[in-house]
Amino acid sequence: MSGNRRSALLATAVLVGGALLMTACQDSATDAGAAQSSSPAASDESAAATPSGSSTPDSGGSADKGSASGGKGTEDGAGSGADTGDGVRVPVEQSCGANDINWSTRSETQAGGYILVMAKAKSGISCILPAALPTVAFGSDGTEAGPAEQSVGQPITLSGGTTAYAGVNPKSTGGNGGKELDSIIVAVGDSDPDPVSLSVGTITVQDPIVTNWHTSPTDAVPFN
Repeated sequence: MSGNRRSALLATAVLVGGALLMTACQDSATDAGAAQSSSPAASDESAAATPSGSSTPDSGGSADKGSASGGKGTEDGAGSGADTGDGVRVPVEQSCGANDINWSTRSETQAGGYILVMAKAKSGISCILPAALPTVAFGSDGTEAGPAEQSVGQPITLSGGTTAYAGVNPKSTGGNGGKELDSIIVAVGDSDPDPVSLSVGTITVQDPIVTNWHTSPTDAVPFN
């Protein structure tokens, strides 16, 4: 009888142990499944934590390079000059004003006597004298010299040692008329804001005339 009870107890223990083992296996499988099902949620939370379009270190470096490139483009575009059409810019020379020029005069005896006006760019300046008569005026009434030539000349670039010449005949008519003056007012053109006064000694002014600008003094003789 006791042997049968022992056998029954052992059988019961085996059944209970097997049941516990199966329960443990099921719990372990359930925990693993829960862990796997929680992984997408964790990934979703990680994705939500990173804003869409945020820069990574590499993309930030690219942005910095783009900014630097943009700055250089602005700097290059700020330079003055004319575009040749192929992306190359060349300097554009300015028109001369009277204050860009060192002026001097000289009395000449040819053609009945005249005043040779000489214009030379100041140091470091390069500018263009337009193809037009210089503006030359006399006296307090501003009498202007008329053209001594029938056509205008060519523009002249003043730079370095280049000198431009214009001849002024203060009295292009005969007789004893006229007014006595000792200076002339010279400007590059009528719109020049800074005309200069040049001493020429005592001259008689009546119907004055002036030549175009020339690169040779022999071409600047104001013949009537």
